[in-house]
Amino acid sequence: MTPVVSLTDIEKSFGAVRAVDHLSLAVDAGEVVALLGPNGAGKTTTISILLGLLRADRGVTELWGGRPDAAVSQGRVGAMLQDGGLMPGVRIDELLRMLRASYPAPMSVERAMALAQLDGLGRRQVDRLSGGQTQRLRVACALIGDPDLLVLDEPTAAMDVEARRSFWNAMRDEAATGRTIVFSTHYLEEADTFADRIVVIGGGRVIADGSPTAIKSTIGTRVVRCELTRPDAPALVSLPGVTAIDVRRNRVELRTVDSDATLRALLARYPAASDIEVTGAGLEDAFIALTRPLAA
Repeated sequence: MTPVVSLTDIEKSFGAVRAVDHLSLAVDAGEVVALLGPNGAGKTTTISILLGLLRADRGVTELWGGRPDAAVSQGRVGAMLQDGGLMPGVRIDELLRMLRASYPAPMSVERAMALAQLDGLGRRQVDRLSGGQTQRLRVACALIGDPDLLVLDEPTAAMDVEARRSFWNAMRDEAATGRTIVFSTHYLEEADTFADRIVVIGGGRVIADGSPTAIKSTIGTRVVRCELTRPDAPALVSLPGVTAIDVRRNRVELRTVDSDATLRALLARYPAASDIEVTGAGLEDAFIALTRPLAA
């Protein structure tokens, strides 16, 4: 089956700066894909090339096997970008009705507002919105055409925690209907919780691509947590396999590359250790490990 998004060996430079460097990426229908990377990694440039807003210096960019501008003109793509203003003095419902008229098969204004959590705000002028409300309006503008592909660049910036959670629950419901979603974010927990797949970009290249579980497993680190009476930090650092520790009163967290050896040595030294927990490393650990060499 033809991928919804296909980027093949893409390169893009701005003067002497190589923003995208031989990047290849394919996204299938119905996937929710998160793009992660440090500032300057090439995420926004990649999104702009995907949408046909920038022309790559080299490589092939396709949406459903054709040119991006053809898919956009057919109303199959909705996008929310970091830049771009909204018309001051216009009401939310007026703006969405105006945008709706430009699409061949749009969704209703009411549904777009509900998905973007703008219920009851239709008569509010766009220049009188809070930062989070403005961000939600941008989402509604991306959704109003009822697109098959939704591309979101930092969609939940300025939203509070509850609004972010509600937003992503709504997006998962949309993906379940077959809508494909590609988004970039700095909120790692969003990618971990809501993405089917995470693509880590660094230095303009894909440096990791897989499920959240697969990405977290790449660094081979586990975490041992326990309660100790009078923990001795130097002794804990010397336990086999331990790479880092965090001691907060009696609560101890050990990061280790050999959890079995660490746990045996820990119990030998502290036989009264309690509330022991062994877990895999988090996405933040994996992200730092994957991108640190590129930032050095």
